[in-house]
Amino acid sequence: MTSPGSPNAPEAPNSVASGSPCDVSPVDERISPARLGPLALQHVLAMVAAPVSTVFLTAAALRLPPPTTASLLSAVLVLCGAGSLLQSLGVWKFGARLPFVMLPGGAAAALFLQIARDHGPAVASGSVLLAAALLLAVLPLYARVVRLFPPLVMGVTVLLIGISMVKVAAQLITGPGGTAAPRAVLLAAVTVAATILAHLVLRGAWRRTAVLIGMAVGTLVAVTTGLGAFTPAAGSGFALPDLFPYGAPQFDPLAALPLLVFSLTTLAEITGQTVLNSETAGRAPDPGRDVPRVARADALVSLVGALFGTSLMVTSSENIGIGRLTGVRSRYVTAAAGGLLVVAGLLSPLTRLVAGLPTAVVGGSALVVYAVIAVMGVEMLARSDLGERSNSLVAALALAIGLLPLLAPALYDGFPGWVRTVAGSGVVAGTLAAVLLHILFTTAGRDKAVVEPVPPGPAGRRRGTT
Repeated sequence: MTSPGSPNAPEAPNSVASGSPCDVSPVDERISPARLGPLALQHVLAMVAAPVSTVFLTAAALRLPPPTTASLLSAVLVLCGAGSLLQSLGVWKFGARLPFVMLPGGAAAALFLQIARDHGPAVASGSVLLAAALLLAVLPLYARVVRLFPPLVMGVTVLLIGISMVKVAAQLITGPGGTAAPRAVLLAAVTVAATILAHLVLRGAWRRTAVLIGMAVGTLVAVTTGLGAFTPAAGSGFALPDLFPYGAPQFDPLAALPLLVFSLTTLAEITGQTVLNSETAGRAPDPGRDVPRVARADALVSLVGALFGTSLMVTSSENIGIGRLTGVRSRYVTAAAGGLLVVAGLLSPLTRLVAGLPTAVVGGSALVVYAVIAVMGVEMLARSDLGERSNSLVAALALAIGLLPLLAPALYDGFPGWVRTVAGSGVVAGTLAAVLLHILFTTAGRDKAVVEPVPPGPAGRRRGTT
């Protein structure tokens, strides 16, 4: 037997170093059942808008029938719950044992839809499998890969994703013909207005349900005024989600490039979220240990999710604000929230009821969601010191290259297929351009600082070589 203070004692990374064995880190605090339920429900309310809205956007864009939509919503809720449990409790090297929740990534879902629309949903599912496998494969090279995606590059990527998906949201309102009926535009406008009003009026965790409230109000208006139809799918009791809803996954590495590139960019985001969550939960940040654990859990849940037709699943920091508001930083609260999500995903009446929302309502919510993603990209760019001439040039050129396929869709029609796949995707083209240009300017700037002769200063040192 080893004593707790011996060098051979088992590692307890979440413990507080103190002389008393009764001291427990806030992240490991056990919560009484009477408090655990309400605290977990707050987290569910704060995060449930993301999976529900993502499924509706996917179903509307791919024109899925209500039963398939209900199955997809069930799968996403169950995976969000399972992922939250895995991240909060940890199993072997999967999960950081921090109060994290897992969601379908908004940007990842946008790229999934882009691939599905261009190459079919079966290829999109195969792309998720490839992206998750790539994320697992590059983890040993984590420190090197994450340097390729500073805020400058990630800002370009996220901004292009948001802009391209605003176009998709508009197509949900206009319909296949590209010309919207006035009632569809009006219904989408009502949904957006209700979302804005809910955001202005509500506070705390309830404010995060503004998108759901906008959908509910839009649907109510559609039913009572005849502007749209509400057609839930039939079904009752508990039901498991359908395996391979789009058929067997198909693998096309070129078509998967948008998600492959995105999976690498998530390492930078995971790093920031893990450090922030560690500090909020009262645990000393250790990115070298925790980031790979978070990424492994994301990849594992995404691999399973691809079999049920979902996009990449990502760990989210949406719940960190609740921990700050309540003062409760225990990972068992987010684990309980994960359990509630699993139960909600298996309740067939719930998922089938919400699967029948009018397409125009979903389109209105999509405008809000994807516009927010675009603004997130702007915020990332703002952190990259665009006052520096080289940074502003990198961002300008990368955005121009990324916007070309959106503004001139036929630009690359005369090129070979692989060129159209890479350059014709604004997200991929813009991100690759940002990465290469950032490397070029960084390397050139470093060489210039070392090579250029500069008169020695008072201390005899040369500027750029200290």
